[in-house]
Amino acid sequence: MARIAKIEHFLVPPRWLFVRVECDDGSVGWGEASLEGHAEAVAGALDAARDRLIGHDADRIEDAWQMLYRLGFYRGGPVLMSAISGIDMALWDLRGRALGVPVHDLLGGRVRDGIRVYAWIGGDRPADVAAAALARKAQGFDAIKMNGSEEMEWLASPGAVDAAVERLALVRETGMDVGIDFHGRVHKPVARRLVEALAPLGPLFVEEVLLGEHPEALAQIAAQSTVPLAMGERLYSRWDFKPFFERALIDVAQPDLAHAGGISEGRRIAAMAEAYDVALAPHCPLGPLALAACFQIAATTPNFVIQEISLGIHYNQPDADLLTYLTNPEVLTVTAGRVDVPRGPGLGVTVDEARVRDAARDPHRWRNPVWRGSDGSLREW
Repeated sequence: MARIAKIEHFLVPPRWLFVRVECDDGSVGWGEASLEGHAEAVAGALDAARDRLIGHDADRIEDAWQMLYRLGFYRGGPVLMSAISGIDMALWDLRGRALGVPVHDLLGGRVRDGIRVYAWIGGDRPADVAAAALARKAQGFDAIKMNGSEEMEWLASPGAVDAAVERLALVRETGMDVGIDFHGRVHKPVARRLVEALAPLGPLFVEEVLLGEHPEALAQIAAQSTVPLAMGERLYSRWDFKPFFERALIDVAQPDLAHAGGISEGRRIAAMAEAYDVALAPHCPLGPLALAACFQIAATTPNFVIQEISLGIHYNQPDADLLTYLTNPEVLTVTAGRVDVPRGPGLGVTVDEARVRDAARDPHRWRNPVWRGSDGSLREW
């Protein structure tokens, strides 16, 4: 019986927080607790978690999860849940490596051999966005996600809606499936009109057309539109998702496994979504360990549909930052819009520990940029 002897965390560029758990027998597992712009707060939560878990049986993953979630009295939220996520991933990685099997074998075995993936594209002008979509297509993708709008006023002009439609139309002409992400920038007075205008172009989904703070407005859109509505990166547990499932407000659940309790809670959210006939498309614009955890869930989840992956735009492989900390980056290769289900033990990726430790000597202090509209007022990031 291996017991937890050490829990370390590493703030590494560009904005990630890795977690390393070591047992008294020398075995090691890795996870990711990245919370963009709030890494120092999560590091503090990991320090508190360490006090609970040193000496704990590393095989009792669920008991560790429950201890961290319940015994702090104050539950949930992005900081605590991100800390739990990193430790949970590391414990699953440990268990898989100890048994010589991938985590998805421990979760009941895979239900698919390939994982459909998409990557984000940017660009200020419609033509730039279309060019970026073609570059992704050349990389092997058949689906992308794009910003719906850089700026959208509370009561947007018809021209702003027309511009969003134009951007989507040009990208759809490339033959790619397209998800539209509004980052919660849109407000109720224009959201219904916007979704209605985009519907004829057949978006794969519309993400965060409204923030989850407005379930009553989401209910109106869900009742009036045939476009699949997606959200979930700012929901951190099955209890956070519960009202959205119960009220049939979303069609695609997007938990971020680095924020939403790791593999253990991610699996529960996926099962709950399946019970409400909601698809699963985990959010993950983060590092290789969070992505590897998503792959394990994707492999075992019947209602999984597509996985976000952060890839460089200029070459047919994950970006340099994603590759920096792995010794087996080939497991992230995209072919015909898919990534093969990883077959290696644990999370299926191997961390270059020396590089992680070297990078963490100069911890990042990443903060999201401040965006302002043309009138100088603050905009959602």
